[in-house]
Amino acid sequence: MGIELGNLDHYRSTLIKEGAILPLERIETDNYGLLSKLPLIASDKKGWPWTEEVSPNIYDCRADWPKLTIVTPSFNQGMFIEETIRSILLQNYPNLEFIVIDGGSNDQTIQILEKYSSFISYWQCEKDNGQGQAINMGFSIASGNYYAWINSDDYYLRDTFFTVISKFITTKASFIYGYAYNFHTKDGKHELIKPLLISDYFIRIPTLAQPSCFWDARIHLPIWEKLSCSLDYELWLRMVKGARKKLIRQPLAVANVHDAAKTSNPAMDEAWGIDHKLICSNDAHGPIPNWDRMVFINRILLKLINLLR
Repeated sequence: MGIELGNLDHYRSTLIKEGAILPLERIETDNYGLLSKLPLIASDKKGWPWTEEVSPNIYDCRADWPKLTIVTPSFNQGMFIEETIRSILLQNYPNLEFIVIDGGSNDQTIQILEKYSSFISYWQCEKDNGQGQAINMGFSIASGNYYAWINSDDYYLRDTFFTVISKFITTKASFIYGYAYNFHTKDGKHELIKPLLISDYFIRIPTLAQPSCFWDARIHLPIWEKLSCSLDYELWLRMVKGARKKLIRQPLAVANVHDAAKTSNPAMDEAWGIDHKLICSNDAHGPIPNWDRMVFINRILLKLINLLR
């Protein structure tokens, strides 16, 4: 059966019929920052991205910042999505397109989206066929030079957009990835994730931290919508292999690890297994040859690299 990818042209046409006007408006910026213009927050919310923002002055070094499109797929993450939204807006990036595709949330998500609607280029709330379709729908109407998606229970760290886009400009890379934190909500601990993709030979080893990945729009490919959990991993296998990659050796984002998260919810174990079988089928990417040998070599090389640094 093979890999069945979402039809971005079809999604674009559908969204236009439903009222999307392209190109979408970029987020309005302010010389003094957006913090004072955003909706009021609870008094117990402090620090980034609640009471702090990136200084707009850091962007004064250029007059022509390329457009960055951020897509957020959303479904019933009302506890986290406001943090996600603010971490995007308070980067104060001067050429930003921000798209939220919600799958019909029935918690406080919609109230939060309505509250921030004037700061979102496009958002909708409709039942869909899952995260993969939501991401594809978002990118189908994107017009940025660079892309990223961040889930509605994760958030960016301060200065991330400035750091990443500056690296794109100076290196001509087409895919940039960085470190990330896993924040365990139960015990309040941050776990630093330090990915390093040594070469494309090791790309079958799940390494990259999804919320810390950004890419040139020219290499973008649709998501395989049949997958439930390993959407990002499978996309990297198709899109990142052969791309000019650069690593930023600092945390760019935080992934919240909570009971309902796919990575920590035991109820999702079967879905992860199904994804693995689909990806490793002969019709897709095939079995992973010499897995133990590949992992062993990768581990040794990483140790050597760390010793030499």
